[in-house]
Amino acid sequence: MEGFVDKETLRRLCLEAGACAAGFARIRPVSDEAIGIYERWLEEGRHGRMSYLATHARLRRDPALLLEGAVGRTLISCAFAYTSPEYSRSPLFADYALGSDYHEVLRKALSPVAARLDEISPGTRICIDTAPLRERYWAQQAGIGFVGINNQFIVPGVGSCVFLAEILWSGDVEPDEPIQRKCEACGACVHACPLQALDGRGGLDARRCLSYLTIEHREALPDGLRLPGRIYGCDICRDVCPYGLSTAPVYVLPELRPRQSVLDLTLADIKALDQPSFSRVFTHSAIKRAKLVGLLRNAMHR
Repeated sequence: MEGFVDKETLRRLCLEAGACAAGFARIRPVSDEAIGIYERWLEEGRHGRMSYLATHARLRRDPALLLEGAVGRTLISCAFAYTSPEYSRSPLFADYALGSDYHEVLRKALSPVAARLDEISPGTRICIDTAPLRERYWAQQAGIGFVGINNQFIVPGVGSCVFLAEILWSGDVEPDEPIQRKCEACGACVHACPLQALDGRGGLDARRCLSYLTIEHREALPDGLRLPGRIYGCDICRDVCPYGLSTAPVYVLPELRPRQSVLDLTLADIKALDQPSFSRVFTHSAIKRAKLVGLLRNAMHR
């Protein structure tokens, strides 16, 4: 199409950077329907104490405003696998946290792609989970997958074991078609959720979610709560999903692969941590998000 950059060349750059899927969407305001669902979720307090999710409403509605100094025209959505069937799992930590902190790893991986885009049309911004951007919404718009009723993003053929990352760009690329495939709502995730955080219609109450409680929640855990497995995060709703786990090997960036030093940790090791040892063991790890006090609190509820 005249005036557009060859998107297959750009897609190949993303895949060569380690992504398992990459797609393109034209930047425009988020649909009123999606905004309405999100605002009702906030009004009902189902985001818990994650107050940052209620800020920057204008930016969440229109990602073009996130690209300072340039006009945002294209959003490139990339999915990066964080585990593969042949990798070991931990009884204490969610799979996504077994490697190095994905914020650092994916920014490094996509920086050469952004630099190449800047050569074509100056103006890029890499977003990885920290900008007020509706990542799953835009990943679906870019055609790389769909959202399950467990709120996990599903990449066909790969599953839900993925991180999402985006590049906002001033250049023009012919957009991909949004994926039309949908979750079949079998209900396995709803029935398996230990605290009934899922309503079966795509809604999630973070206050009942073990991932939220063990990572984002900074106060005491609910009275009588016994963690059924991990003390950082939860993979239960993903594990029972028919689409959640890939049965075939998936490429994972070396930095995201499980660290043996984390896999080897026992509950007794966790309870014996002090601040220096916590900082040393979890250097460049997403697990530092919970802080030592949070991890020790969680361990006492195991």
